Amino acid sequence: MNNPTPAQSYLHLSRGLVDKVEAQLPQIQQAADWFAQTILAGRMVQVFGSGHSRIMVEEMWPRYGSFPGFNPIVELSLSFHNLVVGANGQRQAMFLENVSGLAERILRNFALRPADSALVISSSGCNLVPIEMAAGFKARGLKVVAIISRLHSEASPSKHPEGKRLQDFADLVLDTGAPVGDAMVKIPGLDTPVAPGSTIGGCLLINAIKAEVALRLTAAGQPPKVLSGAAVVGTKRATEIFEAAYDEHAHRLARLYAESGT
Repeated sequence: MNNPTPAQSYLHLSRGLVDKVEAQLPQIQQAADWFAQTILAGRMVQVFGSGHSRIMVEEMWPRYGSFPGFNPIVELSLSFHNLVVGANGQRQAMFLENVSGLAERILRNFALRPADSALVISSSGCNLVPIEMAAGFKARGLKVVAIISRLHSEASPSKHPEGKRLQDFADLVLDTGAPVGDAMVKIPGLDTPVAPGSTIGGCLLINAIKAEVALRLTAAGQPPKVLSGAAVVGTKRATEIFEAAYDEHAHRLARLYAESGT
Protein backbone atom coordinates (compact mmCIF):
# COMPACT_ATOMS: atom_id res chain seq x y z
CA MET A 1 0.00 0.00 0.00
CA ASN A 2 1.68 3.22 -1.24
CA ASN A 3 1.47 6.13 1.20
CA PRO A 4 -1.69 4.94 2.93
CA THR A 5 -3.77 7.37 4.92
CA PRO A 6 -4.01 6.74 8.66
CA ALA A 7 -7.51 5.34 8.18
CA GLN A 8 -6.29 2.95 5.49
CA SER A 9 -3.44 1.84 7.74
CA TYR A 10 -5.84 1.11 10.58
CA LEU A 11 -8.19 -0.88 8.36
CA HIS A 12 -5.29 -2.84 6.88
CA LEU A 13 -3.90 -3.69 10.32
CA SER A 14 -7.38 -4.63 11.54
CA ARG A 15 -7.62 -7.20 8.75
CA GLY A 16 -4.47 -8.70 10.20
CA LEU A 17 -6.25 -9.05 13.53
CA VAL A 18 -8.92 -11.15 11.83
CA ASP A 19 -6.17 -13.49 10.65
CA LYS A 20 -4.71 -13.63 14.19
CA VAL A 21 -8.08 -14.62 15.60
CA GLU A 22 -8.78 -17.16 12.86
CA ALA A 23 -5.48 -18.89 13.64
CA GLN A 24 -6.87 -19.61 17.12
CA LEU A 25 -9.96 -21.54 16.00
CA PRO A 26 -9.02 -24.71 17.95
CA GLN A 27 -8.73 -22.65 21.16
CA ILE A 28 -12.00 -20.84 20.39
CA GLN A 29 -13.73 -24.20 19.98
CA GLN A 30 -12.27 -25.44 23.27
CA ALA A 31 -13.59 -22.36 25.08
CA ALA A 32 -16.99 -22.90 23.46
CA ASP A 33 -17.01 -26.54 24.63
CA TRP A 34 -16.44 -25.49 28.25
CA PHE A 35 -18.94 -22.64 28.13
CA ALA A 36 -21.63 -24.77 26.49
CA GLN A 37 -21.16 -27.45 29.15
CA THR A 38 -21.66 -24.82 31.84
CA ILE A 39 -24.83 -23.45 30.27
CA LEU A 40 -26.27 -26.91 29.60
CA ALA A 41 -25.70 -27.71 33.29
CA GLY A 42 -27.94 -24.77 34.21
CA ARG A 43 -24.99 -22.73 35.47
CA MET A 44 -23.33 -19.53 34.20
CA VAL A 45 -20.14 -18.41 32.53
CA GLN A 46 -18.68 -15.66 34.72
CA VAL A 47 -17.38 -12.85 32.49
CA PHE A 48 -15.13 -10.17 33.98
CA GLY A 49 -13.21 -7.22 32.61
CA SER A 50 -12.13 -3.92 34.12
CA GLY A 51 -11.30 -0.65 32.40
CA HIS A 52 -11.99 -0.74 28.69
CA SER A 53 -12.20 -4.54 28.81
CA ARG A 54 -15.74 -3.91 30.03
CA ILE A 55 -16.56 -3.49 26.33
CA MET A 56 -15.94 -7.19 25.72
CA VAL A 57 -18.03 -8.19 28.75
CA GLU A 58 -21.04 -6.32 27.42
CA GLU A 59 -20.38 -7.62 23.91
CA MET A 60 -20.95 -11.13 25.22
CA TRP A 61 -24.27 -10.36 26.96
CA PRO A 62 -26.76 -8.68 26.82
CA ARG A 63 -27.06 -7.34 23.30
CA TYR A 64 -28.63 -8.31 19.98
CA GLY A 65 -27.36 -11.66 18.81
CA SER A 66 -26.53 -12.83 22.34
CA PHE A 67 -28.26 -15.16 24.77
CA PRO A 68 -28.49 -16.10 28.47
CA GLY A 69 -25.87 -18.18 30.22
CA PHE A 70 -23.27 -15.46 30.79
CA ASN A 71 -22.96 -13.40 33.97
CA PRO A 72 -21.44 -9.99 33.12
CA ILE A 73 -19.47 -8.91 36.19
CA VAL A 74 -18.89 -5.18 35.70
CA GLU A 75 -17.69 -3.12 38.64
CA LEU A 76 -18.51 0.54 38.03
CA SER A 77 -15.62 1.64 40.25
CA LEU A 78 -13.26 -0.06 37.78
CA SER A 79 -14.95 0.87 34.53
CA PHE A 80 -17.18 3.95 34.86
CA HIS A 81 -14.50 6.50 34.11
CA ASN A 82 -15.95 8.46 31.22
CA LEU A 83 -15.99 11.58 33.42
CA VAL A 84 -12.17 11.28 33.17
CA VAL A 85 -11.42 13.64 36.09
CA GLY A 86 -13.19 14.55 39.32
CA ALA A 87 -15.52 12.15 41.10
CA ASN A 88 -15.55 8.70 39.43
CA GLY A 89 -12.58 9.67 37.30
CA GLN A 90 -9.94 7.66 35.51
CA ARG A 91 -7.28 8.11 38.19
CA GLN A 92 -9.41 6.38 40.80
CA ALA A 93 -10.33 3.52 38.46
CA MET A 94 -6.68 2.90 37.57
CA PHE A 95 -5.76 2.94 41.27
CA LEU A 96 -8.52 0.54 42.29
CA GLU A 97 -7.60 -1.84 39.48
CA ASN A 98 -4.44 -2.63 41.45
CA VAL A 99 -5.88 -2.91 44.96
CA SER A 100 -5.20 -6.42 46.22
CA GLY A 101 -8.20 -8.08 47.83
CA LEU A 102 -10.86 -6.29 45.80
CA ALA A 103 -11.36 -9.35 43.60
CA GLU A 104 -12.24 -11.49 46.61
CA ARG A 105 -14.77 -8.86 47.75
CA ILE A 106 -16.38 -9.13 44.31
CA LEU A 107 -16.36 -12.93 44.26
CA ARG A 108 -17.81 -13.08 47.78
CA ASN A 109 -21.17 -12.10 46.25
CA PHE A 110 -21.56 -15.34 44.30
CA ALA A 111 -21.94 -19.01 45.17
CA LEU A 112 -19.67 -20.37 42.47
CA ARG A 113 -19.39 -24.07 41.64
CA PRO A 114 -16.96 -26.10 39.50
CA ALA A 115 -19.73 -26.50 36.91
CA ASP A 116 -19.42 -22.77 36.28
CA SER A 117 -16.66 -21.44 34.03
CA ALA A 118 -15.04 -18.05 33.61
CA LEU A 119 -13.82 -15.62 30.99
CA VAL A 120 -11.48 -12.85 32.15
CA ILE A 121 -10.44 -10.09 29.76
CA SER A 122 -7.42 -7.81 30.22
CA SER A 123 -5.32 -6.46 27.39
CA SER A 124 -2.14 -6.26 29.47
CA GLY A 125 -2.97 -9.11 31.82
CA CYS A 126 -0.84 -7.27 34.36
CA ASN A 127 -3.28 -5.46 36.67
CA LEU A 128 -4.03 -7.02 40.04
CA VAL A 129 -7.81 -7.23 40.06
CA PRO A 130 -8.18 -9.25 36.81
CA ILE A 131 -5.28 -11.49 37.91
CA GLU A 132 -6.83 -12.08 41.33
CA MET A 133 -10.26 -12.66 39.77
CA ALA A 134 -8.77 -15.44 37.62
CA ALA A 135 -6.94 -16.88 40.61
CA GLY A 136 -10.16 -16.78 42.64
CA PHE A 137 -12.10 -18.56 39.91
CA LYS A 138 -9.45 -21.28 39.65
CA ALA A 139 -9.36 -21.74 43.42
CA ARG A 140 -13.10 -22.45 43.25
CA GLY A 141 -12.59 -25.13 40.60
CA LEU A 142 -13.73 -23.20 37.51
CA LYS A 143 -12.20 -23.52 34.07
CA VAL A 144 -10.72 -20.09 33.26
CA VAL A 145 -10.33 -18.63 29.77
CA ALA A 146 -8.27 -15.44 29.44
CA ILE A 147 -8.32 -12.91 26.62
CA ILE A 148 -5.14 -10.83 26.50
CA SER A 149 -3.01 -9.00 23.96
CA ARG A 150 -0.01 -11.31 24.21
CA LEU A 151 2.66 -9.01 22.77
CA HIS A 152 1.47 -6.14 24.95
CA SER A 153 1.24 -8.35 28.03
CA GLU A 154 4.72 -9.79 27.67
CA ALA A 155 6.18 -6.29 27.29
CA SER A 156 4.30 -4.84 30.29
CA PRO A 157 5.41 -4.99 33.94
CA SER A 158 3.09 -7.02 36.14
CA LYS A 159 1.61 -5.41 39.25
CA HIS A 160 1.43 -8.83 40.92
CA PRO A 161 3.91 -9.23 43.82
CA GLU A 162 5.29 -12.42 42.25
CA GLY A 163 5.31 -11.00 38.73
CA LYS A 164 2.51 -13.26 37.58
CA ARG A 165 0.11 -12.30 34.83
CA LEU A 166 -3.49 -13.19 34.01
CA GLN A 167 -2.39 -15.95 31.67
CA ASP A 168 -0.61 -17.69 34.56
CA PHE A 169 -4.02 -18.42 36.12
CA ALA A 170 -5.83 -19.44 32.93
CA ASP A 171 -6.57 -22.89 31.55
CA LEU A 172 -6.79 -21.40 28.06
CA VAL A 173 -5.39 -18.15 26.65
CA LEU A 174 -6.73 -16.25 23.64
CA ASP A 175 -4.84 -13.40 21.99
CA THR A 176 -6.43 -10.27 20.50
CA GLY A 177 -3.36 -9.83 18.28
CA ALA A 178 -2.93 -6.17 19.23
CA PRO A 179 0.64 -4.82 19.32
CA VAL A 180 2.71 -3.59 22.25
CA GLY A 181 0.98 -0.48 23.57
CA ASP A 182 -2.25 -1.45 21.76
CA ALA A 183 -2.26 1.59 19.42
CA MET A 184 -1.54 0.55 15.84
CA VAL A 185 -1.17 3.62 13.59
CA LYS A 186 1.94 5.80 13.35
CA ILE A 187 1.45 9.41 12.32
CA PRO A 188 4.33 11.35 10.72
CA GLY A 189 5.62 13.94 13.18
CA LEU A 190 3.88 12.31 16.15
CA ASP A 191 6.08 10.23 18.45
CA THR A 192 3.28 8.02 19.81
CA PRO A 193 0.95 5.77 17.78
CA VAL A 194 -2.83 6.12 17.84
CA ALA A 195 -5.91 3.92 17.29
CA PRO A 196 -5.88 0.78 19.47
CA GLY A 197 -6.60 -2.70 18.19
CA SER A 198 -7.40 -4.81 21.25
CA THR A 199 -11.13 -4.04 21.11
CA ILE A 200 -11.29 -5.25 17.50
CA GLY A 201 -9.51 -8.51 18.28
CA GLY A 202 -11.38 -8.94 21.55
CA CYS A 203 -14.82 -8.52 19.99
CA LEU A 204 -13.89 -10.95 17.22
CA LEU A 205 -12.96 -13.54 19.83
CA ILE A 206 -16.11 -12.90 21.87
CA ASN A 207 -18.47 -13.32 18.95
CA ALA A 208 -16.62 -16.30 17.50
CA ILE A 209 -16.99 -18.04 20.88
CA LYS A 210 -20.63 -16.96 21.11
CA ALA A 211 -21.45 -18.44 17.71
CA GLU A 212 -19.76 -21.74 18.58
CA VAL A 213 -21.62 -21.94 21.90
CA ALA A 214 -24.95 -21.35 20.12
CA LEU A 215 -24.18 -24.26 17.79
CA ARG A 216 -23.45 -26.57 20.72
CA LEU A 217 -26.56 -25.58 22.68
CA THR A 218 -28.79 -26.05 19.64
CA ALA A 219 -27.23 -29.43 18.80
CA ALA A 220 -27.88 -30.50 22.40
CA GLY A 221 -31.58 -29.72 22.03
CA GLN A 222 -31.46 -26.52 24.07
CA PRO A 223 -31.43 -23.74 21.45
CA PRO A 224 -30.61 -20.41 23.12
CA LYS A 225 -33.04 -17.53 23.46
CA VAL A 226 -31.20 -15.07 21.20
CA LEU A 227 -32.03 -11.39 21.62
CA SER A 228 -33.34 -10.42 18.19
CA GLY A 229 -34.54 -7.21 16.59
CA ALA A 230 -38.11 -6.62 15.56
CA ALA A 231 -36.85 -6.03 12.03
CA VAL A 232 -35.75 -9.67 11.97
CA VAL A 233 -38.45 -11.58 13.85
CA GLY A 234 -41.31 -9.09 14.18
CA THR A 235 -42.27 -6.93 17.15
CA LYS A 236 -44.32 -9.53 18.99
CA ARG A 237 -41.71 -12.29 18.70
CA ALA A 238 -38.87 -9.92 19.61
CA THR A 239 -40.65 -8.88 22.80
CA GLU A 240 -41.37 -12.50 23.71
CA ILE A 241 -37.73 -13.47 23.26
CA PHE A 242 -36.44 -10.52 25.28
CA GLU A 243 -38.77 -11.29 28.19
CA ALA A 244 -37.98 -15.01 28.13
CA ALA A 245 -34.23 -14.39 27.88
CA TYR A 246 -34.20 -11.91 30.76
CA ASP A 247 -36.26 -14.32 32.88
CA GLU A 248 -33.84 -17.13 32.15
CA HIS A 249 -30.93 -14.88 33.10
CA ALA A 250 -32.64 -14.02 36.38
CA HIS A 251 -33.29 -17.68 37.20
CA ARG A 252 -29.69 -18.67 36.47
CA LEU A 253 -28.36 -15.73 38.45
CA ALA A 254 -30.62 -16.59 41.39
CA ARG A 255 -28.67 -19.83 41.84
CA LEU A 256 -25.46 -17.84 42.28
CA TYR A 257 -27.07 -15.79 45.06
CA ALA A 258 -29.19 -18.45 46.76
CA GLU A 259 -26.23 -20.21 48.40
CA SER A 260 -23.96 -17.21 48.82
CA GLY A 261 -21.88 -17.50 51.96
CA THR A 262 -22.43 -21.23 52.38
